[in-house]
Amino acid sequence: MRAESSKYLSHGRQGKWDASGVLLEGSDTHGLLDFATIFHNRRPVEVEIGSGKGTFLLARAAARPDVNLLGIEWAAAYCLYAADRIRRSKLTNARMVHADAVCFISDCLAEASVWRVHMYFPDPWPKHRHHGRRSLQLPFAAQIRRVLAPGGQLLIVTDYLDYHQHIRAVLANIEGFAWVPFPQMASGSGELAGSNFERKYIAQGRPFYNTALMKYV
Repeated sequence: MRAESSKYLSHGRQGKWDASGVLLEGSDTHGLLDFATIFHNRRPVEVEIGSGKGTFLLARAAARPDVNLLGIEWAAAYCLYAADRIRRSKLTNARMVHADAVCFISDCLAEASVWRVHMYFPDPWPKHRHHGRRSLQLPFAAQIRRVLAPGGQLLIVTDYLDYHQHIRAVLANIEGFAWVPFPQMASGSGELAGSNFERKYIAQGRPFYNTALMKYV
């Protein structure tokens, strides 16, 4: 399925949620996004893959008004809910798009246009026969590297050791990436990113595995 994306903002009303001015329109499914048009400035852009209810995105946007945030979420209800939260918070530096992240990043983001890509607790698809459904595969990793600007970072956190090992194996095959220490994204004690999943898993005592890479060419 192709990504739904646009350079225009939708009216974004559905039921009790109002995503006006935050959710990107889905009518224009071709062409590259113009971040300067979407955000009305040329500040660095960070992309979160799988924003869920928007907890990390809101916190990051509030803490870094000098950065623009774009959240990609495939679940329509979560996407609308996150966009409504952003609207109610009056954050002008965050947007949401309802899309398949693999298609969206490949088709709609220009080369070297993004400063950071965040992936926090992606679906691990734990059964061996489902491993091919994991989003972080070699072609997608190459696309992420393409859209990152030189010096840009890919940041990933998972609670699933096997998926962490899979991620490391995939990324080891991408030239132009350097392993770097994971930066602190969250202000909460013991949190790496501050997502809903992370807070839930901290309460359950689960270990986390993080990966951080920088594009150097």
